[in-house]
Amino acid sequence: MVQKETADMLVKKALEARENAYAPYSRFRVGAALLTESGSVYTGCNIENAAYGPSNCAERTAFFKAVSEGERSFLAIAVVGAGETDSGQYAAPCGVCRQVMAEFCRPEEFDVIMANMAGEYCVKTLSELLPDSFGAANLPL
Repeated sequence: MVQKETADMLVKKALEARENAYAPYSRFRVGAALLTESGSVYTGCNIENAAYGPSNCAERTAFFKAVSEGERSFLAIAVVGAGETDSGQYAAPCGVCRQVMAEFCRPEEFDVIMANMAGEYCVKTLSELLPDSFGAANLPL
């Protein structure tokens, strides 16, 4: 499990990334901070579109940025999100984001830090959030 100092740093970076969110339709702004095995941190925010389908979540933005830069090994991600009125709830990744994480991570070892706007958080492994996931092992190669 990720150390407290690392989790705190990732939550702080996710809160900062949330400031760049483009969410004029849902008004639910999300930020994410992804820690790679090499120690780099990639941030992302949600980016909405009036057609909805082309929208992209903060978590996938961070993953796609990292992968496009050659990263392939990841340790943890922090996710922070809230609407215009903060409910204090932890922000959990959607199912599509969980599936993207499963493509690039060892689900039993990858930590998902779900935080609220106050910086409080809980940590779960990806395998806890996405049990019995579908992946490369399910495809005959």
